[in-house]
Amino acid sequence: MKKSIAIDMDETVADTLSRHIEWYQQHFSVTLNKENMRGHRIYDVVPEAHLTTVRQFPHHPDFFKGLAIFDDAAEVIKELSQSYDIYFASAAMEYPSSFAAKYDWLKKHFPFISEMNYIFCGYKGMLNCDYLIDDSSRHIDVFSGQGYLFDAPHNQNETQYKRVCNTNQII
Repeated sequence: MKKSIAIDMDETVADTLSRHIEWYQQHFSVTLNKENMRGHRIYDVVPEAHLTTVRQFPHHPDFFKGLAIFDDAAEVIKELSQSYDIYFASAAMEYPSSFAAKYDWLKKHFPFISEMNYIFCGYKGMLNCDYLIDDSSRHIDVFSGQGYLFDAPHNQNETQYKRVCNTNQII
C-alpha cells in the first residue's frame, strides 16, 4: 500500500501571492514586491485604508483563475505520484467562490491526478494522510501525520517546522 501525501494549493503549487500583488497594483497603483514581504502576509503590509479591498480579492470568482504554477511543480508531483497517493487539500471553505476555479486549475496543471483526490475543506486536521505539504503552519499544527512547511515569504520567521524550500526538495 502506497503512503499518501496531501499537498496544499495556494502558495505551495500555485502562485497566489503574485496575483494579490498584481491586483493590488491595478487597484491602487502601488508597487509591492515579494522581497519586502518576508515574514508577513500581504494583509500585514498594505495600508489599513486598503485592507478591506485587498481582503476581498480572493472572494472574487476570477482571483484563482489562471494562476501561475510554481517551477517544476507538475513534474515533481507526477514523479511522486508513481510512489505515493497524491491528494490536493485546499482550505477552500475560506473562499467558497474559488471552488470552480481551483478545480479547473488543478485539472489543467495536474491531469494525472484524479479529481477524486481533490479535497476542498476548512480544517486540515481531518486529513488522513501520511504527509502534508503546506505553506501555513496552522494547518500543519492540526495535522496528525508528518507536516512540511513549504517556503513562502509570509512564513520566513517560522523555525519550528521541517521546511521544503521548493517543489524539487519535496522528493
